[in-house]
Amino acid sequence: MASQELAQKLQRRLQLEESGTTVEGEAEAVKGAAAAGEVEDRSCLTASAGAELSAKLCRRQDINEGAAQPRRAAVFNPYTEFKEFSRRQIKDMERMFRLYDSGRDGYIDLMELKLMMEKLGAPQTHLGLKNMIKEVDEDFDGKLSFREFLLIFHKAAAGELEEDSGLLTLAKLSEIDVSIEGVKGAKNFFEAKAQALSSASKFEAEIKAEQDERKREEEERKHRRAAFRELKSAFTQ
Repeated sequence: MASQELAQKLQRRLQLEESGTTVEGEAEAVKGAAAAGEVEDRSCLTASAGAELSAKLCRRQDINEGAAQPRRAAVFNPYTEFKEFSRRQIKDMERMFRLYDSGRDGYIDLMELKLMMEKLGAPQTHLGLKNMIKEVDEDFDGKLSFREFLLIFHKAAAGELEEDSGLLTLAKLSEIDVSIEGVKGAKNFFEAKAQALSSASKFEAEIKAEQDERKREEEERKHRRAAFRELKSAFTQ
């Protein structure tokens, strides 16, 4: 609206100049219209930004009040996203997650986390449990998905958790399934991680040795077959 008015004022000013007439009032009107246009543009930008922020805040409030469900992220691949962990470690963490997901809904909620910390021998207050979830709760749904559960160990390994963080306590106290990792006596995640890497290297060496042995046996069989054919041809001649 202001732009149209400004165009009309400019056209009027041009007509006055062509006719040799000078009207200060027209000039002031043009300036006023230009200023009004700038103010309106700024108002539009402010309103747009305000509406976006307001929508986000309303969405967050609806989620907190249970009136809306948080948007689910696309299905992720833990093996490609959390490359610092071996496949065995991720499998072990998945088993741990399922163990404490007593509701079998794919999430560890506040009460399930409470039970988990008690089982680990480090019970937390209600506020402490809420703060633990908040540290990795990316979708603000008040519970832990498997990806968010893996984030606990990711942040712990990267040194991104405070010493007094309940999540760091959880990571340190979480036991590795030694029958899967092949690590005897490993009692916490970081000790098991170091030993699992060594175990993995030994496992790979054993596989390579088996492959080399199979190659040697195949070569020997080829030589025996060749020798047998030569011997057979000698008798048939």
